[in-house]
Amino acid sequence: MSDIVVRAARPQELTAVGELTLAAYRVDGFLDYPQAQSYAEELRDAARRYRDGELLVATDDTDEPLGTVTIALPGTPYAELCREGELEFRMLAVAASARRKGVGEALTRAVIERAKELGALRVVLCSQAAMRTAHRLYERLGFRRLPQRDWEPAAGIKLLAYAIQL
Repeated sequence: MSDIVVRAARPQELTAVGELTLAAYRVDGFLDYPQAQSYAEELRDAARRYRDGELLVATDDTDEPLGTVTIALPGTPYAELCREGELEFRMLAVAASARRKGVGEALTRAVIERAKELGALRVVLCSQAAMRTAHRLYERLGFRRLPQRDWEPAAGIKLLAYAIQL
């Protein structure tokens, strides 16, 4: 794989980005709970994330999406955790074929850079407790647990909060 480039998603690739996101969550078993169907539809709906948030994709020299992430600001439709002065990211997903090649790290670093461009003081995210590979990445990049903001969107689904000061 050549160098990874992170850029804004393009309208013509939104269906592929939605399917990539859904597949990434499914392959890891992160949709194996009773209420998962509605979240699966949210993961698939990249067009809504493109419209109501900021949707990034990671590509290589093929220019095909290998991964994606959604950025939200306080008060916007995809904001779940962020407060004034913070930027939140959600739904980070990497295609199974592109795992362990730096795609997730490139997307996370792009989010941090975008937060700096927008003048945010902190980047926050929440992640399922089972997403340990992602947690290791976030911690390696400087994110720290923010346990006072952990929450449960559905019974038995605990989301762990993380933050990095900029």
